[in-house]
Amino acid sequence: MTSEKIKTLSDGKCCGGRMGAILISLLVAIVLMAVKFYTYRLTHSAAVLSDALESIINVVAATFAAVSVWMASQPPDADHPYGHGKIEYFSAGFEGALIIFAAIGIFKTGISHLAKPQALPNLQLGLVILLAASVVNLFLGLGLVRVGKRTNSLTLIADGRHVLTDVYTSAGVVVGLVLVYWTGWLWMDGALACLVGLHILLTGLQLVRQSFSGLMDASDPVLLDEISRVLEGHRKSVWIDIHQLRAWRSGNFVHIDLHLVLPRDLFLENAHSEAKIVERMLIDHFEGNAGVLVHMDPCEDPECAVCTQYRCNLRSRESGAPVVWDRERLTVRKNGFETD
Repeated sequence: MTSEKIKTLSDGKCCGGRMGAILISLLVAIVLMAVKFYTYRLTHSAAVLSDALESIINVVAATFAAVSVWMASQPPDADHPYGHGKIEYFSAGFEGALIIFAAIGIFKTGISHLAKPQALPNLQLGLVILLAASVVNLFLGLGLVRVGKRTNSLTLIADGRHVLTDVYTSAGVVVGLVLVYWTGWLWMDGALACLVGLHILLTGLQLVRQSFSGLMDASDPVLLDEISRVLEGHRKSVWIDIHQLRAWRSGNFVHIDLHLVLPRDLFLENAHSEAKIVERMLIDHFEGNAGVLVHMDPCEDPECAVCTQYRCNLRSRESGAPVVWDRERLTVRKNGFETD
């Protein structure tokens, strides 16, 4: 059994990009929150209030996200040998829970205004302000998601999607209030607030689900497919087979664990070298942001069917057709039970 010493979670440039993005998100969230509450003061609209309440969640979530991104960037230590990346899943779950609470508050306000419609003064000015805020949020949300995907930061992706949800919310509010302005149907203000609350509730539930999946180390088919392609593309004849492949993300860091089957007559030093090759190949693929553990298993007679070592004095049967190393094959245990 060999293992590769876990490197620093990410380089300074990566961490700086994530932290810079989250701080910009926090600053913009504070400004837009003030703008939306000012708009509510002008219009007394329940729909605008629902949008403003979500802005409070944006500020709290961006603050928590900034802390979690900083913690996730810290290298492993004696108390946290696998790093601090899981804090990002807590952040995403916390943000999702806040969104759910905001949705409940929005429902309450919407139902109140639906039962007792109220006049909406200064509606034209309020619409212009909301539209401008939506444009700013659109660019911010797209930027956060892009940086989050580039750095594999669930916190940034969650925050970006939350901001984009705010954009959809504001756009819906603008469209609805335009209809109120044209038709004079004041009850639509409360109905619109309830629809906004439903949309926000679904977003919060999705974030909570993703958070639980990450905290419970749920299988990531996309990640396993990526690793399988790397192994298939660089496989050597001395690597008879691989099984029990497991992989999970912790922030932007990837943990990989697999069993490598090698010829049972291979010297220990040579077997160790082959395991190190596999480790280094995967670590390089993830640009150093990976920890790889390779278990070396000696081949057994049934594995002669997939072995391409034609000059082998220990062969007990002929080699069969070549097998493709895909996720379905590599994640199966040696006893036939799947690991994912």
